[in-house]
Amino acid sequence: MTLELVDGDITALKVDAIVNAANNSLLGGGGVDGAIHRAAGPELLDECRGLGGCATGGAKITKAYNLPCRFVIHTVGPIWHGGQAGEERLLASCYQRCFALAASHQIASIALPAISTGVYGFPKELAARIAVAETRQALAADPTLQRVIFICFNAESRRAYELALADS
Repeated sequence: MTLELVDGDITALKVDAIVNAANNSLLGGGGVDGAIHRAAGPELLDECRGLGGCATGGAKITKAYNLPCRFVIHTVGPIWHGGQAGEERLLASCYQRCFALAASHQIASIALPAISTGVYGFPKELAARIAVAETRQALAADPTLQRVIFICFNAESRRAYELALADS
């Protein structure tokens, strides 16, 4: 089992699944969400239209279409409101739901962005600690899961994950 930090483009990774930090509509948006939809092609949007959206803290899975992976797992992270609105619990739920879908689809390798840390404003270090803790639990519980990649979109994100991994 491996946990990796990678700088780069999640849409270029050859893994079983990538995770999309989506909005509630699942119909595309900015950041990683828009990049995944653009790279996958219009079929992804068509499939997402039939999913009826996704609640914050939830996750849904689709085919990957033109991406080099097999699946896209869409999850909706919480918007940070100062930590008093259940944001930590909701972010943990995102990872739990993603890993549950990974287990049910026999996914051995998965790449994850720093969910909720962009425009949703979740503090990067806290988010990384939650991501690493939930990932370690998933790796211990799912023998099929062998490789988890955290995609770092900048130096601040990488540093947050480095600290979280060192502390775990």
